[in-house]
Order: sequence, then C-alpha cells, then structure tokens
Amino acid sequence: MYGSINYGANQYGQELESKNKEIELYRPDLLAYLPPVLRQIKEFKAWNDVVGYELALLNWKREDLIKQCFIDTATWGLSLWEDEYGIETDLSKSYEERREILKAKKRGHGTVTKKLIKETAEAFSGGEVEIIEHPDKYYFTIKFIGQKGIPKNMGDFKDMLETIKPAHLGYTFEFILTTHGMLKNNLKVIHSDPKIEGITHKQMKEYRINEINENEVIK
Repeated sequence: MYGSINYGANQYGQELESKNKEIELYRPDLLAYLPPVLRQIKEFKAWNDVVGYELALLNWKREDLIKQCFIDTATWGLSLWEDEYGIETDLSKSYEERREILKAKKRGHGTVTKKLIKETAEAFSGGEVEIIEHPDKYYFTIKFIGQKGIPKNMGDFKDMLETIKPAHLGYTFEFILTTHGMLKNNLKVIHSDPKIEGITHKQMKEYRINEINENEVIK
C-alpha cells in the first residue's frame, strides 16, 4: 500500500533516510505485469529496477506536493504558509511546533472572541482549555484542564496571544499540576497500605518499584 510513513514528523537531519524509505513505498512491481516466463530474465529485472524507481519517485513527488497544501502535513511548504501569515520562519523549531503556530495564527484571523482565544489555546496545548473572563478587572484567565502540567511551546503561545487579544485586556494562566499529596492519595486508594502515611516522594518511587518487583511473575 502506497505512502504509510508520516513524512515530516522527523527532525531535519533524518529527512534523507525518511525520504528514501518513503519513495520505496511508492515503487510498483512492474514484473507482475509480465508473463511468468519473462520475470526471471536479467534484462527485465534491470528494467523493473530502473523504471520502477522513476515511477516511485514521480508518485512520491506528486503526493508530497499535495501534502504541502495542508498545514497538518506540510514540511518544506511550511515556509510558504509562514510567509502567507506573516510568521518568521524558525528552522530550529520542529515541524509540529511550526504547525501549531500556523494553526493558531490561522484561527486568529478575524474578530477576537472568547471562542477564538479558547481555540487558539487548545491548538497549542493539545487539550481542553477553559476561558474565565473577569470583565470588571479587565483580564481573563486561561485554564488548562485537558492535561496536567505546563504545555510545551508556551513562549510561542504567549507571543501569539499578544497578537490576537484586545490590547486593553490582561491575562493569567492556570495549570493542573500533579502534587505529592495527589500521588500519595492515589497510592492509598490503590493499595490501602498504612505504611504510605508520611511517605516521601523518593520513598514513594522506591515503594512503587519494590511493589512491582515483589509481584513480578516470570513466564
């Protein structure tokens, strides 16, 4: 089946190897169209290798060109998208990071609304976001509720937020963090072990490792 590798997901230095593997996926078996008696002839095998590769390369280039028409699959075409939206190309960022910025910028075109800010934040965080407005104090809170911890690429998100939000409004962030108490409570629920009370973070890690070792079954 043609084209099963997600081209563009790798780092820049890995592109050549990825490209060669991708091209091979588009190679047709021309010998299959010949009578069986001809398939073992050396000249036909050489013809299959040369012409088959050229057809694979043609098919790959066609599909690769189509991919550049969409932000989610574009690779070398990302710079064209960035130019369209007035974003400076930064090759030190991964394809995925550049796509997040582009999608947020694309959403940011037009009238700024609570829904727009929410969609932009979700594009960067990859999870659900709640926007809490404080109109009397002229600011709003962006609460990340779809994932724990601080989302990656926060610097770029802040830059994007500054370009789309109303100039007179400030903003704050709220994150969900996994605390020591939450971990300890989870262990209590799972194990109901009185030894857990007063356990330290390091001991909690060792407790879990020992618990796994004690219950390990070798098959």
